[in-house]
Amino acid sequence: MSEQASTSTSTSTSDRGGGKPPVLTITDLHLYYGNIAAVKGISLEVYQGEIVTLIGANGAGKSTTMRAISGLMKPRKGEIAFEGKKVSGLRGNEVAKLGIAQSPEGRRIFPRMTVAENLELGAFLRKDKAAIQDDLERIFDLFPRLKERIAQKGGTLSGGEQQMLAMGRALMAQPRLLLLDEPSMGLAPVLVDVVFEIIERVNAQGTTILLVEQNALAALNIGNYAYVLETGQIGLEGPAKDLANNEAVRNAYLGHA
Repeated sequence: MSEQASTSTSTSTSDRGGGKPPVLTITDLHLYYGNIAAVKGISLEVYQGEIVTLIGANGAGKSTTMRAISGLMKPRKGEIAFEGKKVSGLRGNEVAKLGIAQSPEGRRIFPRMTVAENLELGAFLRKDKAAIQDDLERIFDLFPRLKERIAQKGGTLSGGEQQMLAMGRALMAQPRLLLLDEPSMGLAPVLVDVVFEIIERVNAQGTTILLVEQNALAALNIGNYAYVLETGQIGLEGPAKDLANNEAVRNAYLGHA
């Protein structure tokens, strides 16, 4: 993107969240692999009920940021807070207990376990068996294909079905914040549309979502607010629809001249 487009927009966030504090706050986050800086001082916010999208080129630091939020990577500097509580530095299981669940890049389902067993793993921190069964039915309502494949091994599912399973497993944790990392990766275009429709349905049912996605157009079309990550830094931010119409964003990420 051009130098002009690399500055943040002046859009106020005062209308985000209806005056309530953010669900997720990232402040001056620095992440390293050894001595290599992957994320260089980013700050962002996610408010209750939003779909916030994080777009950018490969290697920009998107998935690294998601790993840090999930407790899989410790920041060198900066802070991550969820619902007002500092979570940076906590282990992954501790973060999950607070109400954050991730559907990771590459799906990472358990191929030798059945669909049912994979979904049950998503609820491993929960004790309320009746509510777990209710949520299982909700997952099957969102993903009827999974109900048809309930006894099938995860490794025998198609790419689209595995993505549905990864999302369903994350939702079984009853997250208040759902992290979706590249949900459309490797999917046929018709399945991409299905997955994004499901993301909108999940959000409409009350789940706040932070979405990392290379398919920038699809992400911006369903998002409320968006951040553009460039070589580890926030280059641009604003309402998703505004960024979808931003000439520099369109040239860099949406394939428009």
